[in-house]
Amino acid sequence: MRRRTYLRSIALGITGLAGCVESSGSTTQTSTTKRVPGVRVKTVAMNLEVPWGVAFDSNDDLYFTERPGRIRRIRPNGNRIVADFTKQIAHSGEGGLLGLVLHPENERLAYTYQTYERGGGLQNRVVRHRVDEGFEPERTVIDGIPASSYHDGGRLAVQDGALYVTTGDAGSGERAQNKQSLAGKVLRVTLDGKPHPDNPFGNEVFTYGHRNPQGLAFRDGTLFSTEHGPDENDEINVLEAGNNYGWPEVTGKSEQFTDPLTTYTPTIAPGSATFYDGPIAEWRGDFFFGTLTGRHLHRVRFDGRQIVEQERILDGAYGRLRTAFTGPNDNLYVTTSNRDGRAESPAPQDDRVLMLQPA
Repeated sequence: MRRRTYLRSIALGITGLAGCVESSGSTTQTSTTKRVPGVRVKTVAMNLEVPWGVAFDSNDDLYFTERPGRIRRIRPNGNRIVADFTKQIAHSGEGGLLGLVLHPENERLAYTYQTYERGGGLQNRVVRHRVDEGFEPERTVIDGIPASSYHDGGRLAVQDGALYVTTGDAGSGERAQNKQSLAGKVLRVTLDGKPHPDNPFGNEVFTYGHRNPQGLAFRDGTLFSTEHGPDENDEINVLEAGNNYGWPEVTGKSEQFTDPLTTYTPTIAPGSATFYDGPIAEWRGDFFFGTLTGRHLHRVRFDGRQIVEQERILDGAYGRLRTAFTGPNDNLYVTTSNRDGRAESPAPQDDRVLMLQPA
């Protein structure tokens, strides 16, 4: 147990390097170099500003947030801003207009995670919007989530009629262990924002003891997450109601808290989570996430909850990568995050949405 210390399209074979990250978990990682032939990386959109939350509708229109406060819609014939909340959003550090999901039963409604100014400080909220009316806010479904320029959370997911929300500790680790605080948690609420009736503590809290979870993905009813560590031990976790994931007390395995499936030291800053079932046979069933400091797309293969293979894809090719997600025809997408103030030299096309598909 350790104490936490806090341009267009290119046809190519992708070379991924597995075993280049250290794990303090019990899994064995094989150090191999694997070439995946016949994969094309296509630029779907460019000249963006920190794309963050993403959602496809039934017409295959791609909606995504830009962290300063805009929502864009991508169609084959164009890319346009459909909502501009920059005057209402506090784009400070890691805060801003973050997660986005569509209502699972009525895609004329959508949810966003927003950082805003209140009483001279920062707060986060989850807002429901009317998509057909320029994302006009309909109601705030969760408010009073502590916010900060760092550790701000922001990922949204829907499953089985519930809305899941990741929140960071907002720079104060003790909040993560306080079950009455909304910081350092994964929240679960109804689609109207009420605490889910199956929650363990009678409030919005689903799991606690988190530093800054950034990815949520479901597989066969199991919820997986990725989380930023301090200067060591980024994590992949399985989230189960009521469990305590240890922050800020411990990292890695312990006798007191829920163990991560694996950890990463040096840190790679996982920024998302998704499972792939698309046309690239070698990747089917695998778990993907973008990495920010790692500057690659990370692939993980599970056997149950055991990690049996890992691979780095696009290693260094596009800079900081954040949101990995799947879309029409189960193709894999990932966004760059090179205009977030932390990249050394953004490319002229940045930021971009990239699609990986068979050549």
